This record gives sequence, C-alpha cells and structure tokens, in this order.
Amino acid sequence: MDTYADLVFLGGQVVTVDAEFSVASALAVTGGVISAVGGRDDVAPLVGPGTRVIDLRGATLLPGINDSHLHGCAFGMATPPLSLDLGHPAVSSLADVAEAVRETVGRVPGGQWITGHGWDPGFLDECVADPSRQPSRRDLDAVSPDHPVVLYSFSGHATWVNSKALELIGIDRHTDAPPGGAIVLDDAGEPTGLLHEGAQALVQNALPPLSRRERADAIRSTLAALARLGVTSFTEPGLGPGGDGIMRGALGAQTLDVYRQLLADGELTARVGVLVLPTGMASTAEEFARTLTALDDSGESGDADPRRLAIHGVKIFADGIVPNKTAWMHEPYTGGGCGSLCVGGETDAERTAEIAAMIRHAHAAGHQLGVHVTGDRACDSVADAFAAAVAEHPRPDARHYVIHGDFLTAHSMKVLAAHGFGANMNPTIKWTVADMEEEFVGAERAAYAWPYRDAIDAGVRVASGSDAPVTYPDWRQGVATMVLRESKAAGRVSGPEQRIGLAEAIRTYTIDAAWQDFADDWKGSLEPGKVADLCVLDGDLLTADPHGIPEIPVVLTVVDGQVVHDTLRD
Repeated sequence: MDTYADLVFLGGQVVTVDAEFSVASALAVTGGVISAVGGRDDVAPLVGPGTRVIDLRGATLLPGINDSHLHGCAFGMATPPLSLDLGHPAVSSLADVAEAVRETVGRVPGGQWITGHGWDPGFLDECVADPSRQPSRRDLDAVSPDHPVVLYSFSGHATWVNSKALELIGIDRHTDAPPGGAIVLDDAGEPTGLLHEGAQALVQNALPPLSRRERADAIRSTLAALARLGVTSFTEPGLGPGGDGIMRGALGAQTLDVYRQLLADGELTARVGVLVLPTGMASTAEEFARTLTALDDSGESGDADPRRLAIHGVKIFADGIVPNKTAWMHEPYTGGGCGSLCVGGETDAERTAEIAAMIRHAHAAGHQLGVHVTGDRACDSVADAFAAAVAEHPRPDARHYVIHGDFLTAHSMKVLAAHGFGANMNPTIKWTVADMEEEFVGAERAAYAWPYRDAIDAGVRVASGSDAPVTYPDWRQGVATMVLRESKAAGRVSGPEQRIGLAEAIRTYTIDAAWQDFADDWKGSLEPGKVADLCVLDGDLLTADPHGIPEIPVVLTVVDGQVVHDTLRD
C-alpha cells in the first residue's frame, strides 16, 4: 500500500457524532485526516510498520472537544501562578480570601499589585449566611494596607478592591461611574470596594497593561490545560479595542497578535476562532460603527492557516448578568428593578434602538455576530434585531448567535430557529449558579435558566462553552450538568424539564460548536475526510452513570493528527 496510517484505534467506542450518532469500533488517521472509520477489517489494511496501533480496550474515542466560548488569555492570567485562585473550593469564606491575600503580601515587594480571580458570593460563608453581606475593602485592608489588591469575581462582571487600590485609582465618594457601570457605596456614601460592569474599567485603566510575554505565557498555560482536557478548538469571544480595559488588556487587540505569533512558532496546540470586540460595555452605536469600520478598513487578516486561527465575527455586549441585577428582564428581580441594556441611551426605547443599529451595521458589513445577552427581555430585543438586520440586508447563512441566552424566551427561540441563528449556552455556569440565582429571580425562573431542552426542541442550533475563566473549562462537567441539571453547591435538581440526552449534550461540544465556527464540513465529527481532532476517555462514556462523567480521565488528545496530550498505555 502506498500510504499507511499514522494512528489506528481498535477495540473501543468510536462515537462518530455523525448525523445518526453512529458508534464504530475502529478509526484510522493518515496525514492529519481521518482515513477510515468502522471495524477492525476497515482499518487493518492501513496498518504499516510505522503505524501506532492503539487498543482502546473499550475506552471512548470522541471528536476533539470544541469549547465555543472561552477567554484563552484571560483564563491563563486568572489561574495560578499568575493570579490567586479564589474560586470554590480553594476558598470558602471572606476570611479565607483575606488569608490568601495576607500570605501573598508576605511574599511580594512592597507596593506591588496583588490580583486574584474567582470569588463567588454564593460560596463564601458570610455572604451565604447573610445575602446582604457583600465583599468589602475593609475585608482586605487589615491584611494589605499598603499593597493594592484587585480581585475579579468568577463572572467577570464585578471587581473587588481594597482601600489602597481605590486611592491609587482615584475613586472616592465623588467619582461618577461610567455609563452602564456601578460603584457600590455604603450607607455613608463611601465606596465599598465593589465595582460592577463598566465601572471595572476604572481599575483596569490604572493597572499596567500586560506585556507581550505575559500574554504569551498565559495562552501557553491555557493551551496546556485544554490539551489535558481533550479540548482541541475554542472560541476567543472578544479580542480588540473594546477589550483593552478588561483584565489588563487580556481581551485587547494585542492578544490577537500574540496568537498569530504562537501559530507562526508552531505553539498553537488548539484551533482558535476569534470574535472581534470593537467596543466594550456602554458603547453607543455611533462609536461601534466608527470603530468597526476602521478595523475593517485596516484589512488586517494575517492568518496563515484559517483552520488553526481565524476571525469569525464580531462581539457586542447587550446587557449584564443576573447576579448583578444588570440582565434586562421582563419581570422585576426579587427586591425590584428589571435591569437594562448596557448600551448608550437614556431610555429603554433608545437603548433598544442602539443595539439594533449596532447589529444592523455589523451584519451589513458581512460579519457573524455573537451578542452577550442574558435577560429574557434583552434576548427578545437581540433576536428581533437579528431578524430585522437580515430582512433589511439579506445574507444567507449568517449564523449569528446569542451568547449565554440564560433566559431565552419562546419568542426568542422561534425567531432564532426561523432564521438559522444559534445560541451559545454555558452548562458549567448553570451548575455553578443554580442555587444562588433563586434569591435574585425566584425558584421558577432560576430553574428555567439555560433552557437547553426548549431551545433544541424549537430548532435552535445550540453550542456549549465554559466562559473560562468564569468556570473551569471541563466539558465533562458540562455534559453531566446538561443531562442531570444538578447544582454544584447543593446537588439539587434545577429545571429537570430542561434536561437533554447524552448524545445531544455531546453534539453541543462537537458538531454544533463546529457549526458556530462555519467548520462543520471539516471538523466536529469522526468521518473520513475530516481533520483528525480526537479525544480519548479512559472509560465507556455511553454507559457511564452521568454523575461519574466528570471523573473519567482524558488520556489522549490529538489535534490535526498530532498528539498533544498522552497518558494512554498502548
């Protein structure tokens, strides 16, 4: 035979994720491409002297996992050793956070900024015992009077700082928050040290921007973690001028240049799709259009291999998040208020018109749109704006999608499905916040959040992402959550009617995520002719108890036919 396979897998559960979700037992890879799928007899002729033959012994071979919403540079910056780990279970109380900061103060030079990431009031004892008790600068001042401290919440929509940081930033009782942001004040009118949404830019603008080396190190750290998890593709959802003020510029335009350099140097061990972020939160339609036009006119693509690194579209922020009561809802939150859209405008009508204008401009310019939107009223506004943009400027297969879509309504789903639009949901966030959200929206609405079953039944193409560093990018936990709808803190079932089956859950991380990337014709399933992006689990995923899925080890990861993670014993 002229060409033998490089890799051959035998004796396993080869989950093809083809149209029938068929399961084979053998697969061959030749030159980075899947060359055969079937049984032992189908791959035997491809075995040559240089072929690595792997007996799966009943293990599961899947398409490489596609995390369709993951902030790669930010995730690397938010994890040790580049940042304090303040997520659960690393910390369980405000006192634990203070102790972690105290230990760091003793190790770093005087005056150096201390950063941490991942705190979640739903997992801090003092906040759980008294929901009105929120993190404060006073929790940090005693342990760090002279070092400025900046601690990012798990959601990325709130930042907690100490008094020294407030002093250096220049925030006091007289400081006005930027539009769409909030500086939380105490009963005396003084800043508590919490900043929400767009007000976080006040902190970011005071921090030294990330160096090119720091960005590269952060991305390398992320790539290594993803390889261990079997993730072979991910979407960087927002790199550009609008990200310059987020996490020291981790989402800024310079980060895209670092990705390009890693690709050129052969270090990009996952496929990366990018949404460009022209402007951040609280943008006006005029600012957005002006910035996007300038970016388009620059004509900068520069991607040597679009299957490894490609710009797919544009990101817009429509509203905030439920825990901050900044998601725009039809019905009030517990305690009042409905949130609002976060774009420019004095009234709901003006803000709705602004979002529609931004979407219309990006669509007419030929871009795919991914819009951050969480509240049900905001989802309706965005879905309607998608439909209006397509009606005004017909363009087949635009594949616009809502990002998060926590409270997608039946109306939103109908509009999205009718026009071939998608939804990008976050099962690991559902797992994390299911218990906490009840205090903001009540038990019924909290249970409904992330309505996978309804969306899929409505005909919406649904992809799943971790939104790392908001949650750890473990797709296994995501699959378990979609199937079980159980919460992280209490293990309670949240919205059992929104459960989906295992095959449907796997599709959201593979072929449907590839659809979002305009790549379902060449990746996302194990079929001859498609790229050899593979993930091997050391167990039978198809028959496993869903509770045990997060513990099944990933033992082999292959990208484009090249092994990037291997603990498999042949």
